[in-house]
Amino acid sequence: MKQKILTLQTLYREGQIQLKDSGIEEYQLDAWYLLEYVTGISKASYYGDPNRELSAAQAEEYRKCIEKRSERIPLQHITGVQEFMGHEFFVNEHVLIPRQDTEILVEHALDKVEDGKKVLDMCTGSGCILLSILKRYQVQGTGADISSEALQVAERNRKHLALPQVEWLQSDLFEKIEEKYDVIVSNPPYIQTGVIESLQEEVRLHDPYIALDGKEDGLYFYRRIIEDAKAYLEDGGWLLFEIGYDQGAAVSELMRAAGYRDVECVKDFAGLDRVVSGTLYSSDIEKMNRINEDKIRKD
Repeated sequence: MKQKILTLQTLYREGQIQLKDSGIEEYQLDAWYLLEYVTGISKASYYGDPNRELSAAQAEEYRKCIEKRSERIPLQHITGVQEFMGHEFFVNEHVLIPRQDTEILVEHALDKVEDGKKVLDMCTGSGCILLSILKRYQVQGTGADISSEALQVAERNRKHLALPQVEWLQSDLFEKIEEKYDVIVSNPPYIQTGVIESLQEEVRLHDPYIALDGKEDGLYFYRRIIEDAKAYLEDGGWLLFEIGYDQGAAVSELMRAAGYRDVECVKDFAGLDRVVSGTLYSSDIEKMNRINEDKIRKD
C-alpha cells in the first residue's frame, strides 16, 4: 500500500482542522506557529513550496504539538517562548505568560527611568518588565517574587538577553527588600478569586494560580504594595502598576488616599484602563502621618 506523502500543506491543514474541532479560536494562527516551530520554515518558504515533503519524525512532532494545543495547553508552553517588547522570553508553567497589555506598563515606566536609576520590579515573574527596561537603560535592577521557580526563569531570560547582573530576591512582597528605589513597577495578581474559575482554560489551568489571585475584590496586593512602597521609594520616586480593565478608579483612589501625587490612569490600545502611576514625596508622607495621628487622638 502506498504511504501517504507528508507535505507542509497537508500537515498544516490537518493541524487547522484538529484545532478548530477542539474549539481553539485562533486555530489557523496556532497551527501555523506550531508548524513554524517544528520545521523552522518561514511563510515565504511555505508559500514558495507548500508541497515540500517532511520527514516522519517532523510530522510526528507536529502532531504531538497540535494534540497538546487541542488539550488547551497554551501555545507558549509548547514552544517555550513568548515575544514581548520585541524580545524573546522563555516561559513555562511557573510564570505568567507576558501579555501585550503589559507592554503599556513598560512603555510608561520608560518615561520615568533614566540611566543610573534604581528600579524594583515587584512580582517579577519571567522578568519581562524589568529586563525590557534594562534593554533601554543602564539601571540597577532588582526583581522580587515569592516563587523561586519564577526567579530561575527570570535569570534564564537575563542570560538569554545578555543583560547585566540583576538582584533577584525571593520575597513575599517587601519582606526581603532593604534598599530604596527611584521607580517601583508591578504587575501583581489582580483577578478576583471568584472570577478565576470563569477564565479560559489556558489561563486558569496553566498560568500559576498565585500570579492570578488578587483575593476577594482583586485589590489586595495593590493595597499592600501602595502602603509598603512608601518605605522603599526615594523622595519623588514613582510607583507604577498594571491593573485590570475595571480597576482604574479604585487603584487611583487608593494611591491618592495614601499620599501619592500626580496619579494618572493610562489606557491601552483598546481604550481600557491599563496602568496607574503616581509619585511620592517625603513631605507628603510626613503630612499624612500627622493627619492620621491627629485623627487617632480625636477618636
